[in-house]
Amino acid sequence: MIESIPTALIDWSRAQFAMTAMYHWIFVPLTLGLAMIMGIMETVYYKTGDEKWKHTARFWMKLFGINFAIGVATGIILEFQFGTNWSNYSWLVGDIFGAPLAIEGILAFFMEATFIAVMFFGWGKVSKGFHLASTWLTGLGATISAWWILVANAWMQHPVGMTFNPDTMRNEMTDFLAVATSPTAVVKFFHTVMSGWVLGALFVAGVSCYFLLKKREMQFALRSMKVAAGFGLAASLIAAFTGDTSGYDIAKHQPMKLAAVEGLYEGGNGVGLTAVGMLNPQKESYDDGKEPFIFKIDLPKMLSFLATREADGYVPGINNLMKGGYTLPDGTTALSADEKIQRGKIAITALADYRKAVKEKDSASAEMHRKTLEENMPYFGYGYIKDKSELVPNVPLNFYAFRIMVMLGGLFIVYFIAVIFLMWKKDITRMKWLHIASLALIPLGYIAGQAGWIVAEVGRQPWTIQDMLPVSAAISGIETSSVRTTFFIFLVIFTVMLAAGATIMCKEIRKGPESSEQ
Repeated sequence: MIESIPTALIDWSRAQFAMTAMYHWIFVPLTLGLAMIMGIMETVYYKTGDEKWKHTARFWMKLFGINFAIGVATGIILEFQFGTNWSNYSWLVGDIFGAPLAIEGILAFFMEATFIAVMFFGWGKVSKGFHLASTWLTGLGATISAWWILVANAWMQHPVGMTFNPDTMRNEMTDFLAVATSPTAVVKFFHTVMSGWVLGALFVAGVSCYFLLKKREMQFALRSMKVAAGFGLAASLIAAFTGDTSGYDIAKHQPMKLAAVEGLYEGGNGVGLTAVGMLNPQKESYDDGKEPFIFKIDLPKMLSFLATREADGYVPGINNLMKGGYTLPDGTTALSADEKIQRGKIAITALADYRKAVKEKDSASAEMHRKTLEENMPYFGYGYIKDKSELVPNVPLNFYAFRIMVMLGGLFIVYFIAVIFLMWKKDITRMKWLHIASLALIPLGYIAGQAGWIVAEVGRQPWTIQDMLPVSAAISGIETSSVRTTFFIFLVIFTVMLAAGATIMCKEIRKGPESSEQ
């Protein structure tokens, strides 16, 4: 049994990881988006031989390089925390979780490091075709890197392809392909990468409108706007589709997250989707009897359809998940939280008894305890839950973060459609309101991405690995003061890096593209 961990240590460790991850995600999506856009622009240059497109691509490459360098630094610190702050997690599942990260480091990062040098310094030194290939391979490396990191994260959301070995006290991988290609990983990859593409398009459109607002480099800005608008619309529509698919996956594997996102306490058949609503701030517990909403407007039966693909499908709410007793899709009856916790404790006890029997060379007892462990292993993590209310994630944070993400996603689709229409029908160089709106949408793109990650990670609480390992059992036994100190050290370092990166990028933007003919 893992020793009791101070609450302050858990909170500070979670805060440090969240802070690092949020800073890291400021840089990653722009890297993914700019990689595609500059690849498209250089491809046009390769096909047409028009030097204007070469200068356009080179300008966005400079911004890509600045952003990429800072993103790498924040990502390295993020990965180190698995060994420093989350050693129990690393011990239990390192054989599985470490494999995608190792592949990411060896393959994807190697590709980026190799071809990025050619991309930046190979102009005029290598053939146009080889340089174009280097640009696309740099972007492909960044995308492959995202794939393996998201595979690791998806496994934490829905663990597959492994089995627990009571002799080594570790989960061991049994099916690499199941881990690498799980439906959860595929959906998460496409939805996350598309959000990065959307941000890249918003960034390019916004910076282009800066030039239009300043009446500088007008043709350069219009060329960039055309690429950004078409690319951004395609990415936004794919993101919306994969978001729907992700919701369906969450309904199957993480029903408590879905219930928290919807503020759904009492489920049922034909449940509506909350289009607009305000949660009751006085509701502090799932079982306090208070109404969850001050007001809300539902889309009839829509949540049931999204979660089950049937208009009258059953969707459990928070109270249903806590009390159990409803029929699961496989025909079995859902256990209550109390029953899961009890079976988790049985599994933990059986593991201890098994190891004791093995040590005493009592094979008959060892086999009996191992069988008990295997029967209750799906609930092993619940044995570490001290209070069943821990199983309910932060409802207001999930509810509002999800709606911010969805509403901004819808706004981006409308924006890209409007830009395409206006560029086709009007002269947008005179539309000051569009220029200002485009600049304002850049930070909203970052907010949408951060809101999505809040839903993904806060919605999974209290689990580090869904149903397998709670946060309280995953943490390292280190001093709270050490984590608190490094939190503020990292906060200062990341803030300085962010400020430096933003300053350098703004300087390059003000300088503009290198070509004098615009």
